[in-house]
Amino acid sequence: MTTLFDAALFSDLCARAASAPRLRVHHNLHTQNEDPCHRLLVAIAPGSYVAPHRHLDARKSELLVVLQGELGVLLFAGDGKVERAQRLRAGTVECGIDIAPGQWHCVVALQPQTVFLECKAGPYQPLGAEEWAAWAPREGEEEVASYLCALQASLESAA
Repeated sequence: MTTLFDAALFSDLCARAASAPRLRVHHNLHTQNEDPCHRLLVAIAPGSYVAPHRHLDARKSELLVVLQGELGVLLFAGDGKVERAQRLRAGTVECGIDIAPGQWHCVVALQPQTVFLECKAGPYQPLGAEEWAAWAPREGEEEVASYLCALQASLESAA
């Protein structure tokens, strides 16, 4: 299937993300979970919380390229300390990042209508317990709001 990345697709994805419970939606470009390469568009709205995690499979580096809007990417040490807070903006030289396997990370939408391309090796495998950060709240927990504010503050100082 051929997919054109255009204003209509981005607008539809962003509208769906804004009304989704998790404030983000995925549009898979790969056809099956077993595919060797997973490519997807992600529309994410401010307030969405992607809990810090890592991919322990040595084949699972994660490429993120912002196509519209602005995304914050945070990289963490094993104890949860922010090692790097990077702002990625569509249409600039700082528009993407390739995250190494094993690196703790999370993303934060910094503008409404943000869309990014994510690529990583397949097949799809849910994250194991050891791949979720024990030092950060999980999605849905009471502490998420204050933790998300702290993450955004780290990104503000990186501006």
